[in-house]
Amino acid sequence: MTALSLTKVNKSFGKVQVLYDIDLQVDEGEFVVFVGPSGCGKSTLLRVIAGLEDATSGEIFIAGEQVNMTPPAKRGIAMVFQTYALYPHLTVRGNMALALKQEGQPKDVIAARITEASRMLDLDPYLDRRPSELSGGQRQRVAIGRAVVRQPKLFLFDEPLSNLDAALRMNTRIEISDLHRSLGATIIYVTHDQTEAMTLADKIVVLRDGRVEQVGSPMELYNNPANQFVAGFLGAPSMNFLPASTVGGAEGLTLGVRPEDLARDPAGLLEAEVTHVEHLGGDTNVVLRGPVGTDITLRLFGQHEIGFGETLRLGFPPERAFYFDAEGRRVAA
Repeated sequence: MTALSLTKVNKSFGKVQVLYDIDLQVDEGEFVVFVGPSGCGKSTLLRVIAGLEDATSGEIFIAGEQVNMTPPAKRGIAMVFQTYALYPHLTVRGNMALALKQEGQPKDVIAARITEASRMLDLDPYLDRRPSELSGGQRQRVAIGRAVVRQPKLFLFDEPLSNLDAALRMNTRIEISDLHRSLGATIIYVTHDQTEAMTLADKIVVLRDGRVEQVGSPMELYNNPANQFVAGFLGAPSMNFLPASTVGGAEGLTLGVRPEDLARDPAGLLEAEVTHVEHLGGDTNVVLRGPVGTDITLRLFGQHEIGFGETLRLGFPPERAFYFDAEGRRVAA
């Protein structure tokens, strides 16, 4: 069953158009991530789905029902924001119960839903605490719990991990993934972090300048990017780009090679000078200055001693090379 359908959705603020003909289908139970750089329109698109902004044109269907004219509270959605937006005077239990009380749910239903959400999110020890007594990660879990108890048709997450440090981001990411599996819920998740997109999504929607660049599973997009923008946006370290002519390719084309697909090779076609080395323990990232002054990143697994200023020859499997034309479109070599 289709949980969300968007057809030719456009959004303008006055004379400024920010979304262009967005078409998207989300199946029930899918975890879909909108990803792209700042200003690409991903949060605006989420707000249009939620009804916090009106679409200028196009159709929005949630669970088969058109909702363009339906207010947010009636769309069957629950949102989790970057800011926790918890009521400071209410306990954790009170924050999770509030929306259910406003809906007029019976006390036993409210209690049962809070018990289940608290169990899923490991909030039992904190139910009688107020937000000021919680850490940032705990507050975000309460915000997620507040959404869970509503049992919505759609969960909408707007950069929920941005305010957390690196360790908490990873832990909360795992909790959200576990929650998705436990609930079988449909989740739309906005982030600018491609690592979050790659690790969480069943389906990624890559946006740029208000347009959808490509839709697919994480590995589909990673292995078969439609264009240079998608190829460069997904992957860390990001894909290397240099003129194809430097390795004997056609003039006017750009060659793309991922850092892990490069290897030290005495017979390699690329010669480059080491300008920086990052020792990460399990990996070693080597930054080199290549032909025509292009920076190249080589990713080596394990620990390697490589000196600054050293000259390396690099090769790569031809089947792992990508080629793009002057407009950034993917082309054959």
